[in-house]
Amino acid sequence: MVIRYDKAFIQDFKETDEGYLTITACPITRPGVFPYRRTDGGLSMEAKLPDELFSKTTVLSANAKPMTDDHPTEPVTAANYNKYSKGMTHNDAHVLDNKLLVSFTITDAETIKKINDGKRELSIGFQADVTKETGVYNGMQYDSVQRNMQINHIAIVDEGRAGPEVAIRGDSVAFMIDSKDKQTGGNNMSKLIIDSKEFEVDSIVKAKFESLEAKLDAAEQRKANVEKLEGERDALKAQIDKLNKEIDEAKKKEVTADALDKRVQDRVDLINKAQKFLGDSVDFTGKSDREIKESVIAKTSPDFKGDGKSDDYIAAYFDSAVANVEKKGFTNPAAFNDAKDKDKEAAEEIEKQKNNRLNMNKKEDK
Repeated sequence: MVIRYDKAFIQDFKETDEGYLTITACPITRPGVFPYRRTDGGLSMEAKLPDELFSKTTVLSANAKPMTDDHPTEPVTAANYNKYSKGMTHNDAHVLDNKLLVSFTITDAETIKKINDGKRELSIGFQADVTKETGVYNGMQYDSVQRNMQINHIAIVDEGRAGPEVAIRGDSVAFMIDSKDKQTGGNNMSKLIIDSKEFEVDSIVKAKFESLEAKLDAAEQRKANVEKLEGERDALKAQIDKLNKEIDEAKKKEVTADALDKRVQDRVDLINKAQKFLGDSVDFTGKSDREIKESVIAKTSPDFKGDGKSDDYIAAYFDSAVANVEKKGFTNPAAFNDAKDKDKEAAEEIEKQKNNRLNMNKKEDK
């Protein structure tokens, strides 16, 4: 639905005892095909067909509506009525001689003065659904039709005031667009503030500017929302990555049945080896593999210090010690040191026997 402004003239009016101006049964619009200027500068021929214009809802919409001094930049509502209203239409809207008429009273002194000074053109502000339809009415070709028209207000404007399609439409005295397209001066000018500087511009320009600002604000808000969502997404992704890493680490530490069997067997093998050095009466409960290995190493090498040595170093030293002992056949841990002495004595005895045999051979030669 778009906003349209149609125009007519104030002709006969009278002043009341209170100083108000009352205009009785003033025509405000009629059926026909009228040109409207588009934003691209071209013209659109829009039809006000009798069935639409004179429908009950459209006629009644002219009753009890505010009168304004020029068109406001927004529809008139209860919220801004005191700001824009200079009077009201009566409740006598009707159709006569193929025209829509209504009476109204102007109560604002400044606006009354303007009317007396010659500002007497009327322009109805209304909303309508403009549909693309082609046809002919009273010999005039049209390309669009105004439907569901609802009058919002009636403005008193300077002659020839017209506006673009997006917000304001205007018909001249004969309901035609004025070729001069006057958009300057008086109340038609609005204040536009850009970077703390105030400019006087047409109300249509201001409305368009404010519309673009609103779109920009909406775009920036959408951008902020997107950035917020991206931040939340990245945070969730980081949490998921952390959880996945923790799961992978847990899987690495998870002991399978085969791994558990191997650990048990390795422990049993370690204890069996250690018992050969430490004896069967030693309690290995609560001792770590390293502690057991260090006890064995200490048995074979009393001066050994394992502080600061890595597990791999301890394991290698243990394996070497076990291999050396097993190679010599010493399997009794309690007699390990005695075994070393006996080995030495055996070697000495062998050497003694060799010497004795050598001496006997020398005597025989003599």
